[in-house]
Amino acid sequence: MNQTPKQPKTKQFYQLALFGYFGLLLLMPIWLFLVSPREGHSVGFIFVVYILPLLLPLRGILQDKPYTFAWANFVVLIYFIHGFTLLWIATDELLWVILELTFASAMFVGCTYYARLRGQELGLKIRKLKDDLADEKAVHEQEKK
Repeated sequence: MNQTPKQPKTKQFYQLALFGYFGLLLLMPIWLFLVSPREGHSVGFIFVVYILPLLLPLRGILQDKPYTFAWANFVVLIYFIHGFTLLWIATDELLWVILELTFASAMFVGCTYYARLRGQELGLKIRKLKDDLADEKAVHEQEKK
């Protein structure tokens, strides 16, 4: 974990991201294994499709790496798709769907802004493609000489 202190706004988005992430991490197994087990799906399938993706960013999130928070947004899209699909087809599970979408939304917003703000605080930035191409061109021209 980096020793650079977090600004108050950054802390708020960090807490929002953690709320959403750990909310999903608790909700999904409780919902899919205990409350409403899926007929026709094995435990392994449910684990691989709905639980394992949440475990992928766990290490980076615990180590407070802004880059992990940024790419974790790709993972949370699975839960948006799942939740919005169930809004239409599983009206009997509306409470669980709303919880999933709430946690997914919190994680998405929190991760997005935390990665951005914390990256700025730490001086991290993604280079623009045109800068990379200019550097490559300069190196290539040096090699020609």
